[in-house]
Amino acid sequence: MPVNYLSVEKLSKSFNEKVLFENLTFGLEQGQKAALIGVNGCGKSTLLNIIAGKDTPDTGIVSFQKDLVVKYLDQSPDLSTYITILDSIFDSSHPEAVVLKRYSQLAELENPSEKEQEELQDVFTQMDSLNAWNYEHRAKEILGKLGIKDLNREIKNLSGGQKKRIALARVLIDKPDLLILDEPTNHLDLEIIEWLEDYLSTANLSILMVTHDRYFLDRVTNEIIEIADGQLHKFKGNYGNYLEQKAEREEMQQVSKDKARNLMKKELEWMRRQPKARGTKAKYRIEAFHDTKEKATVNLSKGELEIKVSGSRQGKKIIELEKISKSYGDVKIFEDFSYVFKREEKLGLVGKNGTGKSTFLNVLTGKMEADSGNLDKGINTKFGYYTQDDFPVKENQKVIDVVKEVAEVITLDDGSTVTASQLLNLFLFPPASQYSFVSKLSGGEKRRLQLLRVLMSNPNFLILDEPTNDLDIVTLNILEEYLQNFSGCLILVSHDRYFMDKLVDHLFILDETSEIKDFPGNYTDYRLQVQNEKSDNLKPIKEPKTEKKPETKKESGKKLNFNEQKEFNQLETELKKLEASKEELIEKLNSGSTDHAELAKWSAEIERITEEVDEKELRWLELSERA
Repeated sequence: MPVNYLSVEKLSKSFNEKVLFENLTFGLEQGQKAALIGVNGCGKSTLLNIIAGKDTPDTGIVSFQKDLVVKYLDQSPDLSTYITILDSIFDSSHPEAVVLKRYSQLAELENPSEKEQEELQDVFTQMDSLNAWNYEHRAKEILGKLGIKDLNREIKNLSGGQKKRIALARVLIDKPDLLILDEPTNHLDLEIIEWLEDYLSTANLSILMVTHDRYFLDRVTNEIIEIADGQLHKFKGNYGNYLEQKAEREEMQQVSKDKARNLMKKELEWMRRQPKARGTKAKYRIEAFHDTKEKATVNLSKGELEIKVSGSRQGKKIIELEKISKSYGDVKIFEDFSYVFKREEKLGLVGKNGTGKSTFLNVLTGKMEADSGNLDKGINTKFGYYTQDDFPVKENQKVIDVVKEVAEVITLDDGSTVTASQLLNLFLFPPASQYSFVSKLSGGEKRRLQLLRVLMSNPNFLILDEPTNDLDIVTLNILEEYLQNFSGCLILVSHDRYFMDKLVDHLFILDETSEIKDFPGNYTDYRLQVQNEKSDNLKPIKEPKTEKKPETKKESGKKLNFNEQKEFNQLETELKKLEASKEELIEKLNSGSTDHAELAKWSAEIERITEEVDEKELRWLELSERA
């Protein structure tokens, strides 16, 4: 019998006149990994905040199973109450966390006093009695994977991406039963997103999350919950299953709507034939008429927008870079980079946080000067630059006035024109919301408005720096279609692998070196190459057969004895079997099974196999060095 972890009953929430949702009821069982999706402003983050206890509903109840460990990752974590990373990481009710924090502080002292040495010994004993070494091992593993090293760094000096990683470590280290995540991939490096995806897909826990990352959705979830028109629609399986089921449902709705429309014509004729003063009209017929009218007039359009804003014509010369360099002090960001941009070129910019992606874009657009080299921009080249920074608008400004600041009339690619109001309507801002204030918009709606302003400026060289943050999947689909048909140049910086894969032809790779590498292919092609290179490096190098030479004794390490050689050979076979079993279980997890007890069992087995693989790989590497 599946264990119910979370119950949400008849939940409603409104802001002023706007109703976000009404009478929402659903549950989450052990092993269930569900995602909430829906257009910006439908109340996804508000619903998570209510469930997490950070907000209150107008009506309804949220309840958890007794003694359940629940952790919540906010979209924009607030760590301002902590001084150092260490303070924030081990701020937990877990006794293991309390003693481990003190142990970490004492262990790093260079010249501890006699009293501190005694305390360290006492803490060491407490670590043993609480078996806190497992907790420490898990903490070190997660912190290492997330790239968090210096625990004494002050929180106030960290970037948004670094704070997000620390907040993520906080919720994972305590090994929760239920994890609530609001946009967990925002501001994370691509490599960390891939690690998190693998971790969550195999971990034995339940998840309720909001994310627009479609690869992440597809590989982690086993249920999709869509919020549309204030109601919930559930779809079993991952994101791919959701797309199939939704298409079938919409097809059935359209058939139902067509039938209702034909029936409505007959009912309308009957209603009109009746004398107005007649009071004996069959009540059931009138109620049936209104019910039929509702079905026949339901709006099945997804509110999708079409973006056909024309781009300025490009000249023969777009941008030519010749040996440009940029440094900050002794740190070289890039050096002697040369490149000639071509028409309709679409490229992605890839690199970890801090490798200089934004610096490169600022130099390219003239916001920042290069230290050396030449940048020759074509006369007709016109930039449209969408950044991660909030665009400067007044909260008491009306939505339509924000658009009119750029232009009141826009020319489309077919030569026709649209007004600012018409264009806003296409961008999912209906007339009712156009005269409301910016302060009433959700984070995603503000981003959509910012994107509209950039596209309206009629650029022929688009630069989009993390455009997918806070945008819903419907908007992303439409934006992708526009960018695929965009006739100018495009540079894209995004942690959304799905978005990047659909759009770019090649990549600029920035890393810790000062060289910008040009990779021919999309992001998935690049990651496959990196993984293949890592795999090749792990394999023992086979020496070519040559004439036997007298063996020289190695100073370090002894050769494998008979039993060790036997163990080494067995490990290779065992690792292959374990990986095959793990893959088989992951396929089962993604099969869309509705039995959450079974899902929890598979997740636990995957977790056990992963730990066993880690141990055996370490032993294999140890023996391979001596083999």
